[in-house]
Amino acid sequence: MRTERWARWAGTGLGVVGGFILGYAVVRSGGIKPPASAAIIALTTLEGLIFAYLGTPYVFGGWRRVTFRLFATPLPDLASGLLGMVVGLIVAVLIGYFVHDFPYGVALSAVLALLLGLTGAQMGMTRRAEIGALFFGSGSAEDRKPRGVLLDTSVIIDGRVLDLVRTGFLDMPLIVPRSVLKELQYVADASDPTRRNRGRRGLEVLTSLQEEDKATLRFHEDDTSGELDIDARLVRLAKQTGWSVMTNDFNLNRVARLEGVRVLNLNELANAMKPIAIPGEDLNVTVVKEGKEAGQGVAYLDDGTMVVVENGRRHLNSSLLVTVTSILQTAAGRMIFASPAGQDGEARRRARTRP
Repeated sequence: MRTERWARWAGTGLGVVGGFILGYAVVRSGGIKPPASAAIIALTTLEGLIFAYLGTPYVFGGWRRVTFRLFATPLPDLASGLLGMVVGLIVAVLIGYFVHDFPYGVALSAVLALLLGLTGAQMGMTRRAEIGALFFGSGSAEDRKPRGVLLDTSVIIDGRVLDLVRTGFLDMPLIVPRSVLKELQYVADASDPTRRNRGRRGLEVLTSLQEEDKATLRFHEDDTSGELDIDARLVRLAKQTGWSVMTNDFNLNRVARLEGVRVLNLNELANAMKPIAIPGEDLNVTVVKEGKEAGQGVAYLDDGTMVVVENGRRHLNSSLLVTVTSILQTAAGRMIFASPAGQDGEARRRARTRP
């Protein structure tokens, strides 16, 4: 804040000086005599003060955004953007050679140089991978591998990412944007006890990741200004940097994939790692509650998979050997239908007719 205040006053001072110089130049070139000369100088000085005082925050904000973009953009993208700008300027010079003798040819050449230079820089920064693949091939699988994984708030609070890191399967740097860390702090300071505990758990997970030898945790300074929410910021940052996103959020998962961003969903990983029961296989389960339909009982495997036991209600709170009749895969996971071993004839026939 102090820096912005000093910058605003410095810009205002420059505006006053510039307005005075402009007024003095007008008076000298026009041969204007007092008191009109004094009035013109005072007017231009006042205009310089007003415009500089009002315009300095916009200039300072634009410079700050440019500086942030330079620091947030990976070095390969900056080099690619610089190369694209050079190519654009070369094309502008070639075109300007032919239009130089036209009316307003110099001004047209300058405008072309500006537009083509900016276009080349933008193309170089945003399409670096595609341009490299066009000229040098698609590269190896290692080159196409994401250089980092962005963690969203839900996956940090979930905590399973810490267990995944400890197994050694996740060997990419874990990146937490400052906007996500700010949201975690906001949740940890919430008045609701449940939200507060979730936020504090997320901060504890990040602390454990920092102390974990197998994890590389980085914090990324992202732009927190504007109207974008956390999910939109993550998708935009992933597209700019080529990083993937790790999340448990269903909506973020869908939006990111629609935007062409690679998503690592821990829920999908957990479902993929659950053991697959085969129809006809026997399982030893404990019926813990009643099912929705008459006579049904519900049990759970060690990994949390629900087992619906036909005619299992009478075996409530007791261990039972059951035979798997069918398996239903849903978005929430797998659901196994079974019947007591040796008594599964009619139940198996009904299970097979399930949609």
